[in-house]
Amino acid sequence: MQSKKSSRICFPCAAVIVSFSVILIMSKEFNSPQLPASGLLTGLDETDRLALSTYGDFIPVHAGQLLIEEGHQQDALYFVISGTLHVHTDKDGKRTLITRIGPGESIGEINLFDPGTASASVTAQSFSQVWKATRRDFEAFVQAYPEVGEHILVALVGELSRRIRFLNGKLIAMEVSYQELWS
Repeated sequence: MQSKKSSRICFPCAAVIVSFSVILIMSKEFNSPQLPASGLLTGLDETDRLALSTYGDFIPVHAGQLLIEEGHQQDALYFVISGTLHVHTDKDGKRTLITRIGPGESIGEINLFDPGTASASVTAQSFSQVWKATRRDFEAFVQAYPEVGEHILVALVGELSRRIRFLNGKLIAMEVSYQELWS
């Protein structure tokens, strides 16, 4: 009787192969990341997004890694390509989640106009890919591509306006709640 050869792979070997495959896929995708046409970049064609991408850096951020630290100098805009990040503050040993940021969203818009210290920390919750442009990078892009730069600046002002309206609503709700406590 002829014995059949087993085509099974031992579990540790399979895990290594699967891990290696995931690394290859992730590396392949990350070696040529692209800025998607979403969020601030909605309406930009591929050529404009490709040009913009050369004025910043693509950065991998691993789960648990701090991207921005509260209280530290900050002068960059970040655009999230993939993954999930948490914006939070840490006061008196207590962490307060401000918001979650995902693909197509941005962080650090204010720092393009008014560089200063970060008002919150940003930590990756899963492996994330972000694009980072400093104020100097962005100014150089706007000078080289004024029409596209204007489009992005209008989108930035729109995003900041939405956030201000949202925060105003929260403040009003807090004030109403506070007054109800004393009535």
